[in-house]
Amino acid sequence: MKETPPTKTDWQALYQAAIAFKEIEAWTWMYDSDVFGVQDPVTGEIGYCCVMGALGEVFALAVYLGTEGLESYLRVASGPPSSPFEALETALLQRCLVASFANREELSKEDRQVIKRLGLKFRGRNEWPLFRSYRPAYHPWYLTADEARFLTLALQQAREVCLRFEEDPALFDPPNGDLWFVRVPEETEEGLSWRDAWLKPAPLAEKELPTVPIDELRLARLRKAAQLMQAAWEMDVFLSPTPVQDKRGERPYYPYVLMSVDHASGFIFGTDLVSPETYLAELPERFLALAERLNMLPAEIWVQKEEALELLEPITSRLGIELYLVDWLESLENARSAMWEFLGRGW
Repeated sequence: MKETPPTKTDWQALYQAAIAFKEIEAWTWMYDSDVFGVQDPVTGEIGYCCVMGALGEVFALAVYLGTEGLESYLRVASGPPSSPFEALETALLQRCLVASFANREELSKEDRQVIKRLGLKFRGRNEWPLFRSYRPAYHPWYLTADEARFLTLALQQAREVCLRFEEDPALFDPPNGDLWFVRVPEETEEGLSWRDAWLKPAPLAEKELPTVPIDELRLARLRKAAQLMQAAWEMDVFLSPTPVQDKRGERPYYPYVLMSVDHASGFIFGTDLVSPETYLAELPERFLALAERLNMLPAEIWVQKEEALELLEPITSRLGIELYLVDWLESLENARSAMWEFLGRGW
């Protein structure tokens, strides 16, 4: 999908807002746990903002988009991950916009070209504005025009809110319940005006599972031809740590890995890479293709994701396979670790 890049005017406004925000050095009195919201006047979505830099390492404003973004922030803030795999998925499933202040060598050629075109000059460590968009299962990438517009507003409002917070550290203390301090825009004859509000996050949209057609004839042929093994297969789908770029200039994405492992022996029957846009819809088809290739069916399949359970159940029930939702897939996790070791990732 082609997305509109920011115009020169968009970039000018964004860099001006970033420079003004950096001047106040809000990280000297704020922590990344001091979260507040800024509502997008176009979409109505709330960006939940946190200031990073109190530890003197990364200096930035992160804007987590909507309730999905807020949930991704809360996962990061909840404490250290229980495994490297959880750390990877937590990092790759963030939904946010980030304005950071980096070193020159951290900028890409494209970043430096924008700065040159605007006639701006920066010098020194942690002085170069760097803007990135984070979307679940996609590589951090350059901003679209809409993202640049909203990040500009968020930086402008963040500057004002952070200065107020310095004077009043109780500014974000909610009056009751699950309320967040949010700056809300209102259209006036003079343009946008902003007011304070206490708002609950919007309900998190439920993930709609794709409808997978059932080919009864195909299932009947498979059940008749395949050997039924007295074995349990462990199946899971998880993000690959290596991005894929289908076309030059397009945003890279992290494919999902569909893995099937024999529970008793740990033997890996197959791995498939599937797009983050279609991995759920492809799960039943990939299982059927694997069973047809091996010409065998397991007596049981174990999964640890409810989505996998719901998508596979219409097929496994027709094939006479017992399907179980479990807390832990030991053989699959061992195979996953071995695969990353083989790839040199040191998991």
